[in-house]
Amino acid sequence: MTVDIEAARTFIRTNARIIEQRLAEFHLDGDATAAAAAIAGLEAYRNRDGGFGHGLEPDALAPDSQPLAVDSAFGILDEVARSTSDPSIRMRAADAARVTMPYLDSVSSADGGLSIVFPSVAAHPRADHWGDGVFAPGLNPTSKIVGIARTLGVEHPWLDRAAAFCRAAIDTPESVGDAHTAICVLPFLETDADRAWAAKASDDLRSRITELPLFKEMPGPDYGLSPLDFAESPESPRRELFSDVSIAAHLDDLAAGQQDDGGWPLGWEPPGHASVLAWRGAVTLHALRVLRAYGRIAR
Repeated sequence: MTVDIEAARTFIRTNARIIEQRLAEFHLDGDATAAAAAIAGLEAYRNRDGGFGHGLEPDALAPDSQPLAVDSAFGILDEVARSTSDPSIRMRAADAARVTMPYLDSVSSADGGLSIVFPSVAAHPRADHWGDGVFAPGLNPTSKIVGIARTLGVEHPWLDRAAAFCRAAIDTPESVGDAHTAICVLPFLETDADRAWAAKASDDLRSRITELPLFKEMPGPDYGLSPLDFAESPESPRRELFSDVSIAAHLDDLAAGQQDDGGWPLGWEPPGHASVLAWRGAVTLHALRVLRAYGRIAR
């Protein structure tokens, strides 16, 4: 299956948010100024309390700060920092994460955990899966946020409390019960200072990933995370978790998924047309990045 790269890029320019447009320039063209612009663009979603809101995660359009939006912001900061050798860009990413720490401290539970959203999310358009916004503090998103902060070199007292929360949760049997939680926990384990403990916990989790709910070992119509969500390039340390057959099948499926308008489709229902386009822009950029990393499209 041949991917129409120019059609995909036209789709992003026509429909995606400015952040994804600038990230496309960075990832696909190597434009470092675009990376700095994408980081700066996150500030449009930041609130006075230091958190993020305003639909940065397009399935939750609440203007007030939500840990879910911090998760989205940190994901962008992480992908930019990992994709550059420019220390000034990495510093910008770290600074943007550091400013968020007081907010996370203020909204975490006494033992440091974060709920993925708060009930205030229910007062605004949202995808159905966010329901009434009542969620207990959990590994999703706490472990991912802590892992990325540590990767960026951020230090803050809250990170110590949150790390203790995550270790206790990970040590609880069956605490990592689905693929979304697993993809949050792995960055935490990969950055934890107690390497012996982290290695044991990681071995246990890695042995179970393909059996977790919401994981798709082979392509199919149902919603789920694929090996390509865990290992976005063949250089990823998580690539070894998945068979060549599974990776190849998902790459074939991803390449075949391009729509007539140049973009890639979604496997769920966002809350409105703008959210659909925002997500499709992000998903299309992700498809191009993954297919290029695995050599399916030209660099």
